[in-house]
Amino acid sequence: MSEGDLPRKEASVLKGHEGAVLAARFNGDGNYCLSCGKDRTIRLWNPHRGIHIKTYKSHGREVRDVHCTSDNSKLISCGGDRQIFYWDVSTGRVIRKFRGHDSEVNAVKFNDYASVIVSAGYDRSMRAWDCRSHSTEPIQIMDTFQDSVMSVCLTKTEIIGGSVDGTVRTFDIRIGREISDDLGQPVNCISMSNDGNCILASCLDSTLRLVDRSTGELLQEYKGHTCKSYKLDCCLTNTDAHVTGGSEDGYVFFWDLVDASVISKFQAHASVVTSVSYHPKEDCMITASVDGTIKVWKT
Repeated sequence: MSEGDLPRKEASVLKGHEGAVLAARFNGDGNYCLSCGKDRTIRLWNPHRGIHIKTYKSHGREVRDVHCTSDNSKLISCGGDRQIFYWDVSTGRVIRKFRGHDSEVNAVKFNDYASVIVSAGYDRSMRAWDCRSHSTEPIQIMDTFQDSVMSVCLTKTEIIGGSVDGTVRTFDIRIGREISDDLGQPVNCISMSNDGNCILASCLDSTLRLVDRSTGELLQEYKGHTCKSYKLDCCLTNTDAHVTGGSEDGYVFFWDLVDASVISKFQAHASVVTSVSYHPKEDCMITASVDGTIKVWKT
């Protein structure tokens, strides 16, 4: 894949948030995207047509993360008000709120079956919640981290968290085992390769690190961008051929997965690029920024 095949042509700009956009995520099939931010709202868009569909308002503080079920019927969100909100997408109603974190909640994810939510918090814990039960208590608390947990990934049997304490910790739910990989630098975002074999971790020394999930071996490091004080997303393209991430100077970078060379970089926003999300099938990407915009990029 050459530089020309990477999405770096601005297809549309999604405007509506008042203030910084903290996350933007494609839904499962890539037809829609969700965003959230400092203005305490979540917004649903059709990024391909550049259309705003719906706004979800109920949070009392900034919204830091959002995730949608694979059938697009429910969404979850979290942020500065310490709660996880479980929403009905079509009506815009909050079905439930999960309370238990002692401080801001940084990240949330559904499991594959949309039956369990996992949240990661500033209180050094990850918590798992049962969507179908009426209990307000978490079904599991993982609190071995030494600092704020910034990001969470799920497999069918594992919960993986990335923390400011410099570790990526994997909890095997079936056998109750924890494995900790120490990257030696504060981790602010993790994402999994599409083949499930690797974790990509964004660290606050302006370096992305690729770790082998089975051995914990550091496979590669990606540099050139600036990431020192913000939570910046990173991810792999849908073929796992390239790594992409934002930079505090408004640039977006693409690296070659194998040799870590910078394949492409371009000025995407006027300010910090907080979020990147790659389309599950097409060569298309969305980026979000402190400048208040979400941009859609195509080839």
